[in-house]
Amino acid sequence: MSPPRSHFLVLTYPLQGHIAPALRLARRLLAVAPDVLVTFSTTEAAHQRLFPAKQEEEGLNGRGDGDGGRLEFIPFSDGTEGGYGGGSDVGAFNAYMASFHAAGPRSVGALVDALAARGRPVSRVVYTLMLPWAADVPRGRGVPSALYWIQPVAVFAVYHHYFHGYAGAVAEHYRRGDPVVRRGAPGPGASGGRGPADVPHRVHRPRKLLPRRLPHVPRPVRHPRQGGPRGHRPHQLVPGARGGRSRRCGATRRAPHRSGAPGRRRDQHLQAGRRQVHGVARHQAGELRGVRLLRKPGELLLGLEEGRRPYLLVVRKDNKATLAEAEAEMGERLENGVVVEWCDQVRVLSHAAVGFFVTHCGWNSVAESVPMVGVPKVSEQSMNARLVEREWRTGVSGRVDDGGVLRAEELRRCVEEVMGNGAAAAEVRRRAREWKRVAAEAMGNGGSSYCNLVAFVDGARSSN
Repeated sequence: MSPPRSHFLVLTYPLQGHIAPALRLARRLLAVAPDVLVTFSTTEAAHQRLFPAKQEEEGLNGRGDGDGGRLEFIPFSDGTEGGYGGGSDVGAFNAYMASFHAAGPRSVGALVDALAARGRPVSRVVYTLMLPWAADVPRGRGVPSALYWIQPVAVFAVYHHYFHGYAGAVAEHYRRGDPVVRRGAPGPGASGGRGPADVPHRVHRPRKLLPRRLPHVPRPVRHPRQGGPRGHRPHQLVPGARGGRSRRCGATRRAPHRSGAPGRRRDQHLQAGRRQVHGVARHQAGELRGVRLLRKPGELLLGLEEGRRPYLLVVRKDNKATLAEAEAEMGERLENGVVVEWCDQVRVLSHAAVGFFVTHCGWNSVAESVPMVGVPKVSEQSMNARLVEREWRTGVSGRVDDGGVLRAEELRRCVEEVMGNGAAAAEVRRRAREWKRVAAEAMGNGGSSYCNLVAFVDGARSSN
């Protein structure tokens, strides 16, 4: 009787920024190892958003992905009917998290047991952030697990040091507004001390935003290897793989395909931009998304329009009303852009017409290797923006005013710094192209990321 096939259960918290890289990893596991099985699991509410056309109960057989049953999607319960609805109500969020942490372990445990009863036993659990119980559930069943870190390794190093002797120093420097002393901590401080705004927000308020227990790091986190385009060279960070000099790279956002007028308008606009790229004007399209940037939508539209470059503005349907008044005020002056409710980020950012990307600097977006204008808001975004601007030098950070608004003149300045005709802007674009090239090499067959992922799968096979 042949041994059971290696089977990875990929668990993720129900946020798009967590689901996207986890799903990307699930598909790459299938690509590098044709004999493995993968089950992808997030909460029921997020599962229904992923598959809106199939809302009925799918049962334990899950939903396949057209690959011969190697990838299945089976949700777990968070103890609620509709998940967390968002908003600023701290009490509602805390109530949801209490339900999530109570129901999640029970549901995932039942899922692991049921998969084994089906003849599809789980050989390795891989989980993302905000699931502190995800290692305990398989451990009680003798199944190994691995944390899939979906933020920069520099952020992991900050958290690790905070919880291993430097909490008081960080808190005191933050209280005084001083730069954070580097005390041997690796990360983006090589070019100067980190100010409080550059440190992840979860370090400022760990009791509210970060689980107190981080996974044990079996060896010291070392400085990334120097090399590549005048600085750090990207490598893929794969849980369980050898080589401490690693950085996760190339993670891209995947979303369900949607058809209709918004997509056609987007494609037409990008094609128009492509003609300009290869023509005399050399104007290129940019994409912008995020709520903080919409606090003063008139400033946003004015800055984009006065830049005189074609732009694609992506605003979710539930936020689109905030633009209506500003659009009415500007009237016929709105001539360079298209507003859509959704776009395939991978497809848009890989298009030849896209020359810059205005973003909050979540790690999924930062890893796209497009010249960026960063407007960080929460979590590790400030550190990501610093990495982009001061370490990799593939973009700039927009400075918001005291009210947290990115003013039109500041947006124009930032766009000019990455899209202008000067030597500095040309260098930003060159470095973005170089990072894209070395990241593609790492992800390709025989690259460091590919080899590390193969080694991770081989380790799971050997433990079966």
